[in-house]
Amino acid sequence: MSASLRETIFALSSGRGPAAIAVVRISGDRAGEALKTLTGRIPAARQAALVRVRGPDGEVIDQALALWFPAPHSETGEDVAELQLHGGRAVVASVLSALSRIGGLRPAEAGEFTRRGFENGKLDLTAVEGLADLVMAETEGQRRLAFRQMTGALGNRAEIWRAQLVQALALVEARIDFSDEADVPENLVAPALQIVRALEAEIAAALADGRRGERLREGLVVAIAGPPNAGKSTLLNRIVKREAAIVSPYAGTTRDVIEVHLDLGGLPVTLLDTAGIRETEDPVELEGVRRARERAAKADLILWVIDATVDAQANYVEMAAERVSPPIWLVRNKIDLIQGLTKGGNRIHSIPSNEQRSRINKPLKGMVNRPLTQRNEPLFMSYEQQFTISATKGEGFDELLEQLGQFAKTYLEGAESAVVTRERHRRALENALAALQRALVPGLAHNEDILAEELRVAARALGRLTGRVDVEEVLDVIFRDFCIGK
Repeated sequence: MSASLRETIFALSSGRGPAAIAVVRISGDRAGEALKTLTGRIPAARQAALVRVRGPDGEVIDQALALWFPAPHSETGEDVAELQLHGGRAVVASVLSALSRIGGLRPAEAGEFTRRGFENGKLDLTAVEGLADLVMAETEGQRRLAFRQMTGALGNRAEIWRAQLVQALALVEARIDFSDEADVPENLVAPALQIVRALEAEIAAALADGRRGERLREGLVVAIAGPPNAGKSTLLNRIVKREAAIVSPYAGTTRDVIEVHLDLGGLPVTLLDTAGIRETEDPVELEGVRRARERAAKADLILWVIDATVDAQANYVEMAAERVSPPIWLVRNKIDLIQGLTKGGNRIHSIPSNEQRSRINKPLKGMVNRPLTQRNEPLFMSYEQQFTISATKGEGFDELLEQLGQFAKTYLEGAESAVVTRERHRRALENALAALQRALVPGLAHNEDILAEELRVAARALGRLTGRVDVEEVLDVIFRDFCIGK
């Protein structure tokens, strides 16, 4: 739809009230008319003006600041007006109601302001995704990564690559189309291939990042798994410092996977509290065990929690997975029940006996992890680290938490400087890289038509990355997760 035929949209662009300030944004050809209808005038461009906002009956709704951003110098590329109101619910509701009564205006859909900015060339697709990630960022690391993406970390580089590809393609096509012209040099393919080799190396280097950007954006996933009644939910609650999971002495209390997001030293971590893994005839618990196995196998780290008061071999449970298991840390919990002896109704502390010490430190049956050929083939676990704690009393917990923080830091190290932050980015760059590598196959330089086609394929892949070509199928997915008013 052309800009001249679009309806003018409006929405509350700040958070839900009540709040000190509420920002209502209007974008489209009739934004100026709407602003004048509500306030009686249009202020000077990009200068705040104190106005009285009136409803259809002329009654004053609020005293506010009005701002005017004429096209094309606005966030959406259209005429944009903003009202900075007092943030009471009644004030906002009255202003939105007044706007809805003006012909040609309608409430904005989720992400529509940003989408119009993209369609009017104010943002490329990677910047739009960076903006979405910035809105959703939960940690400092995610915020920094999203801000770099929003300000062109990948988009600017992709446009430079695309411009260089166009230059190489122009050389090859000039050789094809004007080979019989006297003023066209014969050897135009060699400098084109020189450009292609440099691009191939740069894009390959951007992809060889260990998926650090995606890891930071999505966060480290830690599954707390193990047999029933080992204290998994208690450990989760201690880590997140709140009652996120129900704690019960009855086996099978946790049936589904409980997911909790955590900011660990500025890094995003998702903790999964899973159902106790055991053999069971209960169909509901059986489904919980299946989900626990599945989610644990896909995590980045497993904390395998066992009851230190129970013989080590009794705690061992075979796990099944579709692939090699992630790193597994053994956490022997309930150490306080071994250290404390009950006498006369009072708990007193003593040094564990040699037998108790042996039970605590006895390693579980272990073998090197290996890929599985059948779903029900057992996965024998070997443990990278072992901890002895009391999730209830806190003994040994600080060391576990410190090591968890170090693991997250190492796992996400260097991620804030990554340029690839989504699987979509990686697929587009991989497609471009594959085309460039085909273009560099020895002997292809003599087949200029195929060489030119491979360069066009690579250029289209980079164009899809920034949103220049063939992106309609991904737009709805990207903007679906935006909030109203953004």
